[in-house]
Amino acid sequence: MKPITLMLLCAALGLAQETPTEREAAAGVLQKMAALEKSIDPPGWVAKFSAANTVRDQVAARAKQLMETELLTMADDITRHPEIGFQERRSVAILIAYLKKHNFEVTTDSGGLETAFVGRFKGNNGGPNLGVILEYDALRGTKGPFHGDQHSAQGPVGMAAAIAMAEYLERTHTPGSVVVFGTPGEEMMPPEAKVEMFKAGVFNGMDIIVRSHSVSATTRPAPGFGTCCLNIDGVKYTFSGAPAHQMTPWAGRNALEAVIHLFNNIDAVRSSMRPEARVQGIIMEGGAAPNVVPDRTVADFYIRYPDAVYLTQVREFVDNAARAAALATGTKVKIDNYGQNRDGISVASLAEVGFEYMKHFGATNVQEAPGKPQGFEETGMVSIAIPGLGFASQTSTAANHTYEMEDEAVKEIGHHGFVVDAQSMAALLFDFATHPDYRAAVKREFDGIHALFGEYQEALKKVYSVPKVPDPK
Repeated sequence: MKPITLMLLCAALGLAQETPTEREAAAGVLQKMAALEKSIDPPGWVAKFSAANTVRDQVAARAKQLMETELLTMADDITRHPEIGFQERRSVAILIAYLKKHNFEVTTDSGGLETAFVGRFKGNNGGPNLGVILEYDALRGTKGPFHGDQHSAQGPVGMAAAIAMAEYLERTHTPGSVVVFGTPGEEMMPPEAKVEMFKAGVFNGMDIIVRSHSVSATTRPAPGFGTCCLNIDGVKYTFSGAPAHQMTPWAGRNALEAVIHLFNNIDAVRSSMRPEARVQGIIMEGGAAPNVVPDRTVADFYIRYPDAVYLTQVREFVDNAARAAALATGTKVKIDNYGQNRDGISVASLAEVGFEYMKHFGATNVQEAPGKPQGFEETGMVSIAIPGLGFASQTSTAANHTYEMEDEAVKEIGHHGFVVDAQSMAALLFDFATHPDYRAAVKREFDGIHALFGEYQEALKKVYSVPKVPDPK
């Protein structure tokens, strides 16, 4: 492996956080983070783990063997039988059966979720505790469920690394434990599965958690705070009207007109929102018959912004757009904030080593510059509390959430990327388990960034002022 330079990492820190406003407001925080990264010296860890290590390579080779002999076939099968979030019963049964075959004890209904599970290797031997996230839900599409995010392979990839590492620990009597977490419904709220599992204590005790996710380019995050897909509020707006014959519509109150006004009101106010905001929704219910005034409609929105501080202003805009729509149409609206995703933490000591492993094992379309900071899972809840890494080697030439990405899950480009992820994940877990000094560095970096998070948010609050609007005269 070719070590990265400290200059490249420092350049990434200069661009850390997602918007110019965030970077300017948090300049003091970023300076402290840069000093922390210099003391941790991620390039030094990359250089250390670039040295030849036959035992580590054997663990990675075992993960590759499992993928090529059994688990790629399993991933293809799950791809061809997609199940949406919280309904992934067939996929879960396949994953659990394979874990049991490889000496894992599995408990189901984790965190009160039917298709969530936890698998613990029966030969576990104390700490460090190595966690691996498995995902398996399909996207909801107009043609039915489809694996346009290739979650169908994330379970097999994670199991390959977990089994290879667990076998090594048991065979060599090396201290350490391997735990896999089956987390359903990554693409859905509510409930946000990892949040519910986190609140139930399912992830307690983990020293590291890793996962993989399909992408069109091989990347890793810069250190800092963030999430892959912005901070999100999931909100449903339910409008209630009164039915009437469409020949006498004045005898009713039209909830469909109200929900249409909601969309129009949002469009009208977009120029008053910062340009990084994303407000996207669908009409879930729009009435039952064209000759009856619709008395109930429902719109489901994901309201997004790069940080949670300004997101509160965006929410106020959208909520007021809904209230205005109801007022204008003589209807009533119920606002249900049913779920949210928030910032997580990324650490360079894991990201840079994992990135070098992906390149070493043959990842394609490699993006040398670090991407934006983001936690290793898409809720923020887990990655704000436990250090980890999401592996992202190229598995498709297509964009996420597309039929083309689903197609490439069963082709060579998908298979190659999945094997790279499994090998890289196994190698990083090996380093973490067998080098106490590395574990200490990861923890120090994570704790240091975590300690700066509150200061970062307070800095943002000072710059996101709300204009004072006077009363009309």
